[in-house]
Amino acid sequence: MSDARVTVRDVESPPERSRCGWAESAPEYVVYHDEEWGTPLHGDDALFERLCLEAFQSGLSWITILRKRPAFRAAFAGFAIDAVASFGDADEARLMADASIVRNRAKIAAAVRNARAVQQLPEGLSALLWSFAPTGPRPRPATLADVPATSEESVAMAKELKRRGFVFVGPTTAYALMQATGMVDDHVAGCFRAGAGG
Repeated sequence: MSDARVTVRDVESPPERSRCGWAESAPEYVVYHDEEWGTPLHGDDALFERLCLEAFQSGLSWITILRKRPAFRAAFAGFAIDAVASFGDADEARLMADASIVRNRAKIAAAVRNARAVQQLPEGLSALLWSFAPTGPRPRPATLADVPATSEESVAMAKELKRRGFVFVGPTTAYALMQATGMVDDHVAGCFRAGAGG
């Protein structure tokens, strides 16, 4: 009689991927880093969402925003620019009462104001923001300490957005937006996403 036991062969697990150090502290960061951060993003509504979320993040940790992102999307009509631009006092009151998002009156008002500013852009938000993406090769950051907080381009972007009526978008927020949407690639050397682009 044959032995019915199945022998399971030991299979060596593949090595863990090497990531930027900030991406290792929470599962949400791993997914965001691996699937979104630094990937070129286009489209006015998609970039408007990122612009809003970066503004809401100011003074908070990004993990807080990531965990509240589904609630933000529900509260802000999927970040459809025309919908947010039409928000009035009742909507702002509704948002201030919504504990599932960051309840900051100035940031909520900024999202509405910025949506209205986007509507006035003849070239559209995507074209405007991407016009500030640096061209040519840039040095790859060796470590997180080598990743800048601002750049010449983010200073220029913030200045132009302010000129066009946007608020809550300074040079640091603008640079974080550029990193998040692939306008710059700040994955550190050794990260499996470095240079992967889209």
